[in-house]
Amino acid sequence: MDQDKNQNGASDALSGTGTAVTGAGTSHDKRTTDGEGAQTLTTRQGHPVTNNQNSRTVGNRGPVTLENYHLLEKISHFDRERIPERVVHARGAGAHGVFEAYGKVGDEPIARYTRAKLFQQKGKETPVFVRFSSVIHGGHSPETLRDPRGFAVKFYTEDGNWDLVGNNLKVFFIRDALKFPDMVHSLKPDPVTNMQDGGRIFDFMSNTPESLHMLTFLFSPWGIPANYRQMQGSGVNTYKWVNEAGEAHLVKYHWEPMQGVKNLTQPEAEAIQAKNFNHATQDLFEHIKAGDFPQWELRVQLMPDGYHEELDFDPLDDTKLWPEDQFPHLPVGMMTLNRNPENYFAEVEQVAFGTGVLVDGLDFSDDKMLQGRTFSYSDTQRYRVGTNYLQLPINAPKKHVSTNQRDGQMTYHVDTAPNQNPHVNYEPSNLNGLKEAPKAGTEHTPRYEANLVRQSIDRQNNFKQAGERWRLHEDWEKDDLINNLVDALSGAAEVVQDKMIDLFTQCDADYGRRVAEGLKKSGHHPAKMTSSDSTSEAVQEAEEMAHDAKPY
Repeated sequence: MDQDKNQNGASDALSGTGTAVTGAGTSHDKRTTDGEGAQTLTTRQGHPVTNNQNSRTVGNRGPVTLENYHLLEKISHFDRERIPERVVHARGAGAHGVFEAYGKVGDEPIARYTRAKLFQQKGKETPVFVRFSSVIHGGHSPETLRDPRGFAVKFYTEDGNWDLVGNNLKVFFIRDALKFPDMVHSLKPDPVTNMQDGGRIFDFMSNTPESLHMLTFLFSPWGIPANYRQMQGSGVNTYKWVNEAGEAHLVKYHWEPMQGVKNLTQPEAEAIQAKNFNHATQDLFEHIKAGDFPQWELRVQLMPDGYHEELDFDPLDDTKLWPEDQFPHLPVGMMTLNRNPENYFAEVEQVAFGTGVLVDGLDFSDDKMLQGRTFSYSDTQRYRVGTNYLQLPINAPKKHVSTNQRDGQMTYHVDTAPNQNPHVNYEPSNLNGLKEAPKAGTEHTPRYEANLVRQSIDRQNNFKQAGERWRLHEDWEKDDLINNLVDALSGAAEVVQDKMIDLFTQCDADYGRRVAEGLKKSGHHPAKMTSSDSTSEAVQEAEEMAHDAKPY
């Protein structure tokens, strides 16, 4: 009887109706819950995922809440996908320098907007370390590949470190951090062939219409900066500045190179790559060595904190630009890079940034990407470099540190303060332990009245700014953009090509028409091939066209 019961239980389990506990849950386990099929997305806990597009937030604008189990599992696993190379931003170059404050924001006293000490006094200097990087490709990839470029600055301020982590382009592909692992997976090589594939990239992007603005930058010459010295930088995300009274303004950060901006067309990049795949690292190192120190002016855009119904987009949406005629770029200081690293690994490779590393007077907005990144970046560093990564010289703040954090792998020293009771590694205590610091000003306390939901933001407006960017491109930039899009899309399935043409057309009719005409002339319809035909033809084409290197 018991044997029959067990067999029946197993049979029920395999039919999807049982609750047998034998065996391990895998993708081949046939035990499912109501409404769940073999290809239903779940968490590693086996929870069916009903919404993989939106984090759970207070209202559809945020903030993101910590009980987002799916988000935390997805991001924390993603942070650990590579050992030990960075999952993103693997290829990098860096330099030391100094940031000099103007003491104003535009023509106004900066204290009106922020109490952050590094900005207050004209001529005040703060040491910095900058890491430039490519985003998707590996640590030894050519620096001519089409890819966003990282632009991360560590300010060693008197209040501790401030990390301004950004890219060269001012917008991004997605607006919710829940989609970040999916986006990167689509941009990375195929997990079977280990080859980067435009079909995979645009399969994802065709279902992510907010990416059109970024794609219109990335596949133009803006997608291949000529070098790091002549490259813009942007914080991308929306932050807040907080003044002495606790009043907040939304802020976006922009680095403008005093050397001018220079980008490469695809043929120009290929010509450089044929001779030198370290050209940007070499350019930065040699100019600094020769005493030709590159400079960037830090400029900010400011907006009163709030919903801003007068705009046709959400100011927290990192796929959008704030119009400069409404929100001008206001200068706040100058950064000069004046010293090369003494050891690449110890400094450039081990430097660790995090979007959550802010000082007093700087604060977070409810930007969904920023909040997800704030968990992800520091979590990644603890995994990649180690629990005590902040004790490394390149990462340690240039000031006093006293914490109750103890132990962990590679503990270099204990953060015990002078005269602190060494037995007390907790707070509060009556026995001569560490004490809280006094508040520097009134705390910023935003108020929320909204339901906790999984929803996209209201004002998406996915195509307007992408169309504007298309029309702002010069003719040679448009030509390069179309050629690059056609090259990348020619390997995509026909349904993906059609979907992308429709999305480009919604940005601008001429934009879509030119992509469609380019694909028609290319004559590629890989969706009609079998996999073996596709593989053999790809190998044959690679042998015949080996000189014609393309990034995708």
